[in-house]
Amino acid sequence: MNFDLNEDEEMLKALAERFVEDHYDLDRRRAYLAGANGFSPEMWALLAELGLVAAPLSFESGGLALDATAIATVFEALGKGLVVEPLIENVMVAARLFERVAPEALKGEWMEALAMGSRRLVLAHAEQGSRGGSLWVAATADADGVLTGTKSCVPAGAGVDGYIVTARESSAAGDEMGVALFLVAADAPGITRTAWRTVDGALAISLELNATPAVRLGGSAADVADNETLASLARSAEALGIMQLLFDATLDYLRTRQQFGTPLGSFQAIQHRMAAQYAAIEQARALLNLAIVSQGSDRFANAVDGLRAFIAPASVELGHEMIQFHGGMGVTDELFIGHGHKRLLMLSRWPNDPQAALDRFAKVA
Repeated sequence: MNFDLNEDEEMLKALAERFVEDHYDLDRRRAYLAGANGFSPEMWALLAELGLVAAPLSFESGGLALDATAIATVFEALGKGLVVEPLIENVMVAARLFERVAPEALKGEWMEALAMGSRRLVLAHAEQGSRGGSLWVAATADADGVLTGTKSCVPAGAGVDGYIVTARESSAAGDEMGVALFLVAADAPGITRTAWRTVDGALAISLELNATPAVRLGGSAADVADNETLASLARSAEALGIMQLLFDATLDYLRTRQQFGTPLGSFQAIQHRMAAQYAAIEQARALLNLAIVSQGSDRFANAVDGLRAFIAPASVELGHEMIQFHGGMGVTDELFIGHGHKRLLMLSRWPNDPQAALDRFAKVA
């Protein structure tokens, strides 16, 4: 099977790589993370200008309707640059979900701005009672669409223009009707936001809704799950890019750093450990390719779950090993080894842990 990229995919890869090369180094990444929203508005605007914000959206919304190959190519390249702009949470998850379930009138109001990057949405779904990928929604919506409840973790939720909130509906008689999706404006009354930093330094919020008015969207919890498949592929591709970045940098370090008058890379024990991590990267890439070629079949979601079940723990182990080879400096902010490892930790645990993906892959969840 031919896994070579076509001309359009090569152009997307080159575009993402050029963005990283021109606008990212460790100092600038730290500065971007320290911003009010946990990323750089200027870099977000540039990604929109380059077309990478709109690209995952449909042609009707001004995007390129990227398939699995193109999405994996772009996010692996951005992963190698440790890019902090929240393309996955704001575009792959929220904008694509909104495009999928919103009524036409709302799409006419929002989609052009979302594609241009001038407005951002985020999915507010996770709650404290949710464990292992289970569908736990305690937030409620009354018959008038007024929401009450708490969303415990909303990554990339600072400074957005609106939230797509999952809540359990009740009829006028008070009967529970299942989970529905609602659009909540960021300036709606009854909202309390608490910002905090995740393990990778990005900004997340917890969202409290107290009699907050909302607009009911179409769709259901099944749409959230289906929409997550391509987002999960993007997360895994980003993790693979980070793994390759850390491995390559550590390999160069082991070839030059000397101990007892000889390069560290000459020691057999270190060679064995690096060979094991090289094998893990190749396994992850093979599983990514399997997921890509499964798109369009009923095996796609299962292949993505299998990819995530492998790459989430494997990437964290690789990060541990690369830190060990760098010694104490490996965990500091002075080297991007620690930055990459923290991002891998976040990717391995959000939106659920690898055991949940393994359970779905084995069809026991």
